[in-house]
Amino acid sequence: MEDWWKQLEKTAEEIEGFFQEISSAMEELTEEVGKTIQTFTQEVEEIFVAEIDRCIDDLIDVINESDLEQDTVFWEDFDNFVESDFMDVTTSKPSPDNHPACVGCRHYHGKAYNGNLLVCAMHPYGSEDSTCPDWEGFKDEG
Repeated sequence: MEDWWKQLEKTAEEIEGFFQEISSAMEELTEEVGKTIQTFTQEVEEIFVAEIDRCIDDLIDVINESDLEQDTVFWEDFDNFVESDFMDVTTSKPSPDNHPACVGCRHYHGKAYNGNLLVCAMHPYGSEDSTCPDWEGFKDEG
């Protein structure tokens, strides 16, 4: 019976050693993966920063190369866009019959652009329920 017990203890020690080796290997692997990810991240950051800097420099060059005539044409087109697309702006307030979940909400926008009402940024067409999960009242500013 004693041989059986010694064999069982030896097997337990071998299993414990096996798991310790696995644990050590996993720690080494984790460290290597961490180092690799850190190196990769640094390289990607350097590439992106360099590319963004280059794009900004190119944009600045284009802006500096434009002449007054091009600027004038751009601003005339922009003014026409703003005037033609957003001339018809109306405002409405929420009521028990019209967007009742919005009554008293600080997020309510309530402006219609050319007939298209924007209720709020979170629910552009209004809440589908009688209450709104994003409703917030106005804070006292005292």
